[in-house]
Formats: sequence, C-alpha cells, structure tokens
Amino acid sequence: QVQLVESGGGLVQPGGSLRLSCAASGIIFSSYTMGWYRQAPGKQRELVARFTTGGSTNYADSVKGRFTISRDNAKNTLWLQMDSLKPEDTAVYYCNAHHPIMTWRDYWGQGTQVTVSS
Repeated sequence: QVQLVESGGGLVQPGGSLRLSCAASGIIFSSYTMGWYRQAPGKQRELVARFTTGGSTNYADSVKGRFTISRDNAKNTLWLQMDSLKPEDTAVYYCNAHHPIMTWRDYWGQGTQVTVSS
C-alpha cells in the first residue's frame, strides 16, 4: 500500500518560513519523480516544485528563489523549504510521486494546509 504523508504546514506571517515534509512508503522512492503541488481555494492545483530521478529540479516561476525542494532517497523523504512566504502562497500543499516510465503509478498525499497571514 502506497502512502505519502505530508507534515509541516501551519500558519505563518508574511516573510516567514516553513518546511514541509513528505514521508513515502510502499514505493521504490528513488524510482519516482517527486513533486509538491498546491491548490488555493477556487483555483486549480498547480505544480510548485519537482525533483526528478535524474537529480534535476523544476520550480514554478512564482516560487523561484524562495522555495527549495530536496529529497533523501535513503530516508524515503521529500522536503520543501519555503522562505519569504507571501499571502498568495496560502494553499493546501500536496506531495506527489510519479513514475517516469510506468506513468499510471501516480500517487498523492492527503495535503497539508499552509496559511500566510498577519
């Protein structure tokens, strides 16, 4: 059974920082592209950052220079360090595991709420 469990969300003031974690089980973690997505109220889910199996990273333009994605394949864990947070970063953040070859193997966590407000 595949499980992706996010943690680390919460309420933070503008300019603050949060670190999200995603603990994966039931998959060969190193074989998956891992990503963070977010969905704000009334908006579509969007890619925030992605870390491929080859070691490359991609970021949404809106978070470049502020967010950093990282992974530890030995610990089956993905992180998202979020700095200089803005109110527009408020959303539910989801962890995603996507197999680059067996593309039907696509899994989601339950999400963690991030609220940026003074």
